Amino acid sequence: MDRISRHSQGIEGVRFGDLRIGSLLFADDVVLMASSDRDLQLSLDRFAAECEAAGMRISTSKSKSMVLNRKRVECTLRVGDEILPQVEEFKYLGVLFTSEGRMEREIDRRIGAASAVMRTLHGSVVVKRELSRKAKLSIYQSIYVPALTYGHELWVMTERTRSRVQAAEMSFLRRVAGLSLRDRVRSLVIQEELGVDPLLLRVERSQMRWLGHLVRMPPGRLPGEVFRARPTGRRPRGRPRTRWRDYVSRLAWERLGIPQEELDEVAGEREVWASLLRLLPPRPDPG
Repeated sequence: MDRISRHSQGIEGVRFGDLRIGSLLFADDVVLMASSDRDLQLSLDRFAAECEAAGMRISTSKSKSMVLNRKRVECTLRVGDEILPQVEEFKYLGVLFTSEGRMEREIDRRIGAASAVMRTLHGSVVVKRELSRKAKLSIYQSIYVPALTYGHELWVMTERTRSRVQAAEMSFLRRVAGLSLRDRVRSLVIQEELGVDPLLLRVERSQMRWLGHLVRMPPGRLPGEVFRARPTGRRPRGRPRTRWRDYVSRLAWERLGIPQEELDEVAGEREVWASLLRLLPPRPDPG
């Protein structure tokens, strides 16, 4: 698949400053990208021809097209005589991407997945008296938290999503502690009693840890190049979307007191950055 991807590369792609990305490859999952439907069709035709030459074919039943735009834009792509369906959202490597480029649907989906885990484990684990609290917390850490936070490093958190993630977290922990909302026990008190860090603290640490990796990533590594690139062109009218870089820069200022102009220098020092993240305190308990 690496050879097919290399041989099918052309001049198409999406530009980020001086960087051009035409495809993403993970095992046999491939994403082709272009700035117009014409360029994307050319890229798709070359990729399909290389697959055929290698004795492989594109699975049209699993392939979709999607345009990243705030407004719906038609994009008709063909593989041979078959037209690929255009979708408004698509799950890739376990993460839901939407045509609007927003993460709220993915965060809501993760919360829904965690709720499904809760329903499955409720009677047999969460409220089972014969099971020790230590065992319940082990299941919480190994099953519930990964289902809730998968892919969280690149989330852009708002007050709404913070509140919803915390509510999903405490729904499990309150039951482990044998409490309900009617007991009016603050979240931080329950977390301290159970000996677990607040989930939002872990999320913010992970996000800023990933920021440090990106800052220190050597030239040539795709995630670092995309992070450092500056897209060209004008942003659309209306309230601008919060970019992940802007979000995590603001997070570092709010939580660590590091201004944006000093962020790359501080995050570039691995040991210093790791020490700052270890000392990061929880956010104040809203109630």
